[in-house]
Amino acid sequence: MEPLLQLYTSMGISPAVYQYGEDALIRLQDRFAAIDKVAEHNQAKVLAAMQKNHVSVACFAASSGYGYDDIGRDNLERVYADVFHAEAALVRPQITCGTHALTVALSANLLPGDELLSPVGLPYDTLQEVIGIRNSPCSLAEYGVTYQQVDLLPDGSFDYDNIRKAIHSKTKMVTIQRSKGYATRPTFSVTQIGELISFCKSIKPDLIVMVDNCYGEFVETIEPSDVGADMTVGSLIKNPGGGLAPIGGYIVGTEECINRCAYRLSAPGLGKEVGANLGLMTSLFQGFFLAPTVVAGAEKGAIFAANLYEPLGFHCVPNATESRHDIIQAVELGSEAGMVAFCKGIQAAAPVDSFATPWPSEMPGYNDRVIMAAGAFVQGSSIELSADGPIRPPYAVYFQGGLTWYHAKLGILMSLQKMVDAGLVDL
Repeated sequence: MEPLLQLYTSMGISPAVYQYGEDALIRLQDRFAAIDKVAEHNQAKVLAAMQKNHVSVACFAASSGYGYDDIGRDNLERVYADVFHAEAALVRPQITCGTHALTVALSANLLPGDELLSPVGLPYDTLQEVIGIRNSPCSLAEYGVTYQQVDLLPDGSFDYDNIRKAIHSKTKMVTIQRSKGYATRPTFSVTQIGELISFCKSIKPDLIVMVDNCYGEFVETIEPSDVGADMTVGSLIKNPGGGLAPIGGYIVGTEECINRCAYRLSAPGLGKEVGANLGLMTSLFQGFFLAPTVVAGAEKGAIFAANLYEPLGFHCVPNATESRHDIIQAVELGSEAGMVAFCKGIQAAAPVDSFATPWPSEMPGYNDRVIMAAGAFVQGSSIELSADGPIRPPYAVYFQGGLTWYHAKLGILMSLQKMVDAGLVDL
């Protein structure tokens, strides 16, 4: 028995599951090579921005209190703005998560009487209470912001006719969710997003367009800010943090929109001038530097997952061969038992809390019970190996992350092993 197989066997992966994975990898060599080329492009882009802005050891110094004259914080924001080809950026540890970043962007740029339009259907679960689709204190609806959505067509494409009808004099902002969230629809490419932005602005040129970019950063060589988005928003414990950022979020876009976001995050009149970095600058800079290669490994893991599960009869979104625009792989497992077995495998492959057993439970911000598997160094870090999903039909689990391709590979093999052990899969 070869040494690697012997090691995997000692960890609980059978020779049959291991060989099934190796057979799939033979088919993926060209796709993995293409991913590496994108990562090389994005690595150069990040490096060029850091060199242009003279990142130095002085940028890593900690600041506290008000954070006045924090050169590291201000320089990091210039680096983000250059990488995303935007006028300005707000990159702060005071932004606690992606939902918080989106909330700041929305509440800073929408006033009472304005309307928010989602032309891509229902937003992700946690954003529904922010908007007021589900009642919540301090929602946009409570402050007099109305909401309208246009669902996608059955094939997952944009319903341009009804989008045109939905845009009117009070429509102030369009929100576009790039990734699928807890839905089994396609993730949109940056090109598709650009086409939708152009269409919406052709109807009402003064529209503000915000793109929820979570899980999509560095999967392509361009970002939504390259194709007309006024604000592009994400979380640092997803792709751009590279697994090192312990907290934070970013908003990049037009200077006017970003300044308003800064006022909303801190206070009117204070804006970007305050906000201490609390000693996190090294992690935020280095994580951003590593992000292109970390994302490439996660994307390989997602493709590997589809190529293991689809031949076994499970519906995968994206499927095993189509192009990818984020790091998430949805696998419809058909039952709660399948979701539990899959997530047990991901948890068992984790470097942290591998001994824990994930079970469905109630979670704040969700209507359904949710199962989450993640043995992460940073709590909730979706760029690390994880899998989760709401317990509802079609019982889809959403797999993402892996700080290295090899860990992502091991996680998927372990998930399949648990499915085999539970009698849910027969190789």
